[in-house]
Amino acid sequence: GPESLVVEVASNDGYLLQHVVAAGVPCLGVEPAANVAAVAEANGIPTRVAFFGEDEARRMVGEGVRADLLLGNNVLAHTPYLNSFVAGMKALLAPEGVITMEFPHLVSLIDQNQFDTIYHEHFSYFSFTAVTRVFARHGLDLFDVERLPTHGGSLRIYGCHAGARPGSDRAAALLADEQAWGVDDLQTYAAFAERVREAKRGLLDFLVDAARAGKTVAGYGAPGKGNTLLNYCGIRTDLLAYTVDRNPYKQGTFTPGARIPIYAPEHIFETRPDYLLLLPWNLRDEIATQMEGIRAWGGQFVVPIPRVEVF
Repeated sequence: GPESLVVEVASNDGYLLQHVVAAGVPCLGVEPAANVAAVAEANGIPTRVAFFGEDEARRMVGEGVRADLLLGNNVLAHTPYLNSFVAGMKALLAPEGVITMEFPHLVSLIDQNQFDTIYHEHFSYFSFTAVTRVFARHGLDLFDVERLPTHGGSLRIYGCHAGARPGSDRAAALLADEQAWGVDDLQTYAAFAERVREAKRGLLDFLVDAARAGKTVAGYGAPGKGNTLLNYCGIRTDLLAYTVDRNPYKQGTFTPGARIPIYAPEHIFETRPDYLLLLPWNLRDEIATQMEGIRAWGGQFVVPIPRVEVF
């Protein structure tokens, strides 16, 4: 309501906070990229240019800022200063306030063999067990959690000052599920490593067999996860002719490391490849709908994760 304050950490261009503004609720974004923050400000979204952490949070409190709702989507796993970040949330949160954060779920990552999402941008890969322990260290309880389908499987956690709210059945159930899954067992992670190696072998087998059969394979997308996949598997233009991306800033460039050229999506219909390898596999249904036209010449889609699937 109008007496509340919503603070978003890593608020980007204000895409989420615009809805808070429209609802008449006071808000503040915290965004380290000055050029991106300027876009938010131009759209009427108050934005503070800063990296969030304990020191910045205490400066904000000193200026009278306390968050009734403190949120951040896909930022917790990106900070190299995790304890400072969580301590900052503790400092900034109003006594009855709520924290909500979203991030990819480690259990989904391992169960679905999503090794290509492990790359430099991410500093942490959280189970609910681990993040509960981190928050508890700083006097915060995680009283509820939701499981989401985004990014191949994510968690939305809800936090408060220790003792301020009772824990939900969902939170207790997920902690129990993770224990049964083997979250504290090193063998869980060793087994994952072998599945990653097998996924590499499976993808290379498919690409080599296609090349020997005289079939052409092109890629769709140039995401961070795709670069991890291409470089780990050692895929070059002899196996993947090119990839395409809708982002005009990527077109006319090359993927890092693998040096695979990136074109506009229209290039697919000019060259008519036999297979289209979907590098952002988490968007497979959306892309398959957009690129349905490849069926006209018998083209098929391929996803590499959790294992090679042609459809």
